[in-house]
Amino acid sequence: MRLMPPMRAAGMLLALILAGGAAAQDAPQPGATDEGYQIQPGDVLNISVWNEEDLQREVLVRPDGAISFPLTDGDIQAAGRTVEELRQEIMQRLSKYIPDLVATVSVTQILGNKIYVIGQVNTPGVFVMNPRVDVMQALSMAGGGTAFASLDNIRILRRTGDGEQKAYRFEYGDVIKGNNLEQNVMLRSGDVIVVP
Repeated sequence: MRLMPPMRAAGMLLALILAGGAAAQDAPQPGATDEGYQIQPGDVLNISVWNEEDLQREVLVRPDGAISFPLTDGDIQAAGRTVEELRQEIMQRLSKYIPDLVATVSVTQILGNKIYVIGQVNTPGVFVMNPRVDVMQALSMAGGGTAFASLDNIRILRRTGDGEQKAYRFEYGDVIKGNNLEQNVMLRSGDVIVVP
């Protein structure tokens, strides 16, 4: 068996190390979150402050949309914010006590981003949007319409910010033909799809 000269072996080892480092930089970070995702009540967040063991924990976003975290002088409104917006607020509040801190926030469980599909579908129920779903995708998640479904009379019920409920019509037959595609809206947390 012939051995590789030491300089050549060292050069190959260095090349492998550098290639591995470059590949690691290009790969998405574990737990990376869509920066546009808005946190919802029911979501579970991992919050940690570098070099501070007592400030590393998982927190549940409460039904009122707030979270509690040590040294932040009260609750923090998390629902409706992006991960980056929440991280900035936590850092700002903790900066009184910890100079030059580095904090991370990630969504570990998306439980609050739910839609409901009811009526004449094969699998009615509650579905978690991970992270965004349109009407056609939601109908697919619910197993499609039954033989008795009135697919051209589907309604999407949505609550507005002031609590008022609005109903939008969805005609499945039009959308599958490529017509009136604007009906195939992106759903929001809490939307209800009714298939009569």
